[in-house]
Amino acid sequence: MADWKITYDSWKPEEQPLREALCTLGNGYFATRGAAEESTDDEKVNYPGTYLAGGYNRLVSKVADRDIENEDFVNWPNWLPLSFRHSDEEEWFDLEKVELISFRQELDMKDALLKRWLHFRDKAGRETSIYSKRFVSMADSHVAAIEWEFTPVNWSGEVELRSALGGSVTNNGVPRYRKLKSKHLEPLQTGQHKEDTVFLLVQTNQSKIRMAQAARTRVYVEPIACQVQRDTHQKQDYVEQLLRLYCEQGHSFRLEKVVTLYTSRDFAISEVLQDACLNIDRLGSFTQLLEDHKRSWSRLWNRCDLGLACNDKAQTILRLHIFHLLQTASPHIVSMDVGIPARGLHGEAYRGHIFWDELFIFPFLNLHLPELTRALLRYRFHRLPEARFLAEEAGYKGAMFPWQSGSTGREESQVIHLNPKSGNWVKDDTHLQRHISAGIAYNVWQYFQATEDMEFLTFAGAEMIFDIAQFWSTIAVYNPKRERYEIHHVVGPDEYHTQYPDSDEPGLSNNAYTNVMAVWVIQCALGTFDILDESRISELFQKLNITDDDLERWRDISHKMFVPFIGDSNIIAQFEGYENLLDFPWDKYKQKYGESMRLDRILESEGDSVNRYKASKQADVLMLFYLFSYDELLKLFGQLNYELKPENVQENIVYYEQRTSHGSTLSKIVHSWVLARSDRKRSWSNFEVALVSDVEDVQGGTTPEGIHLGAMAGTVDLVQRGYTGLEIRDNVLWLDPALPEEIGCLNLQLRYRGHWLRLQATTQKLKITFDRGWSKEVQVGVKGVVYTFRTGDEREFDI
Repeated sequence: MADWKITYDSWKPEEQPLREALCTLGNGYFATRGAAEESTDDEKVNYPGTYLAGGYNRLVSKVADRDIENEDFVNWPNWLPLSFRHSDEEEWFDLEKVELISFRQELDMKDALLKRWLHFRDKAGRETSIYSKRFVSMADSHVAAIEWEFTPVNWSGEVELRSALGGSVTNNGVPRYRKLKSKHLEPLQTGQHKEDTVFLLVQTNQSKIRMAQAARTRVYVEPIACQVQRDTHQKQDYVEQLLRLYCEQGHSFRLEKVVTLYTSRDFAISEVLQDACLNIDRLGSFTQLLEDHKRSWSRLWNRCDLGLACNDKAQTILRLHIFHLLQTASPHIVSMDVGIPARGLHGEAYRGHIFWDELFIFPFLNLHLPELTRALLRYRFHRLPEARFLAEEAGYKGAMFPWQSGSTGREESQVIHLNPKSGNWVKDDTHLQRHISAGIAYNVWQYFQATEDMEFLTFAGAEMIFDIAQFWSTIAVYNPKRERYEIHHVVGPDEYHTQYPDSDEPGLSNNAYTNVMAVWVIQCALGTFDILDESRISELFQKLNITDDDLERWRDISHKMFVPFIGDSNIIAQFEGYENLLDFPWDKYKQKYGESMRLDRILESEGDSVNRYKASKQADVLMLFYLFSYDELLKLFGQLNYELKPENVQENIVYYEQRTSHGSTLSKIVHSWVLARSDRKRSWSNFEVALVSDVEDVQGGTTPEGIHLGAMAGTVDLVQRGYTGLEIRDNVLWLDPALPEEIGCLNLQLRYRGHWLRLQATTQKLKITFDRGWSKEVQVGVKGVVYTFRTGDEREFDI
């Protein structure tokens, strides 16, 4: 690792699935895994995959005598294929069948370029070198390109090159899904557009999304394109061009393959195949396209880079995380109707569904590219009708968003789940994570705080907040014995606990995180009355059928929600009855499985259930301390007439730290965050684990199926907000840096309410510079004192 580059200097087949995920290239519209151009899906080492934002398809599979329908993130036709051979009698190039003299692969994050150097000797003693470069254009969302520099080191003779488009792909990237139906594509047409251009047209067999790819392949013996003999072969789902030319020993030639990719989901399009072929004719050379691509990335890095001059390893990995975030959520999505998949556009895990990871992703986007947050929130807004249907179907009012969302916003969560450890299909009730709706309202409010975007709040944001508040007010039931409201039949962020031991009824009662978030949403909705004009509020109440009685109930719930505690202690119970569960033998299982364990799978394979134990997959109660400052949380609990003191927060952190398995990559981020003020050493140790969770695949095989985008964004946000103490409260941007010694210094710029401000922090000093902006002034609070900043202002503070 070196600041802007991730380098592999040897070929290790066992590491290739992980490398493919980490070396994925994308532009927000589509992405392609870092598979080698000559490789094919072999279910072990190589898995080429191309994924389209919003590109879903449904199939029905027979599982355990049940028809199970899943909506999958489709693996689209492979545009990569490039290979060579010496004659018709010889095999096509295969890295496993040659002697490697040298190997190097480099992911250049600054230019978003994947490079590979190969020098090898074949069975006939011929030495060849190939230097390949590849990018997925950030300048033009429909374009990708590959360049090979091919050198015959110790031989002369004919060579045959193959450039192809392959549509016979299936969804085969997640082993535990392989028993389910996986063929999503129907071939429609293949052919030749011009002498050097072939095309492929497919569509999904249920959602009927069409995709056209056109590939232009040219060979150059510098400085001009040379004449080669070409043959085009095509099948129903595959088209290739074979190019033959004579090579002179020591003389290189250059091959470039430029691809266009269009779908029926695009705007400003007539017909996908026509547009793919028309636009490839207009494209310049690989070099010209690469320069445009580099300039686009330069603009993104100018906005989004985060400098840690004192820690090279952290610097490089944080840039890798920003890089993959921008490849999934780029400026190209502003005009698209897409969400942000938990695994990015990097693989098929979780079927490309959208969960709650936005909670960890949006804070970064809010302060660098808020236009993207707005677009992604509109994905949720467009699915309000489905959320209202889900609420009505469950017997509630308002909008109840699904735990897993895909194309339409219906609930896409599995009803049964394959435990790869036992091979058993297990009932899955994680769809009862109703807290996702509170997370969406929280995201709307945080976006507004960072941008003061009144247009969005007025038109879309307030409607979501009000509708979600109405949902919480109807799922909450009044318990006259307690004189408090309760919420039943839910699952919390922990996910392990889905029902009480020895109960056949799914869900739990009074998950503390869910109950407190419900109150926060209702308070947020009530607070919005002070921001919107009365006429707009009246319009929304009429549209959403919110009555005066509803508002009275909102106010009542906001003061009388039940929050469980463990006995007479100050420990917030994860859910009611949590204290009655068994203590878990942590030492025994950590010795056998390590700290990051999927206890639900382990115990089920042993004939036991995690529902019986005080053992969490990830932060649950502690999510409250992650999302809210101490001041906000104490105020929330005070309004509910619960006494929660600052020292109680630390007691809760210690209690749940000892009872968490960290079976999710998000868990270490939350634990690091909540420890940032009280124990920097332990905070940093948690941060280090979170930082390398994908680079080192700490969960043992999950990253090759797709990177964990929430965890990646969460580590960046830990540095951006957690260690700078950044929060937006009462129209003030508060800063209270507490940098760990391992970071030492931090340099970044942020977008806040129309201003660009630059922060330069060390363990002793904080320097704030207001570079440019269009708003007149902004209030910034440092160490409890509020200052007014205007364009051009610069102040330095001792911290």
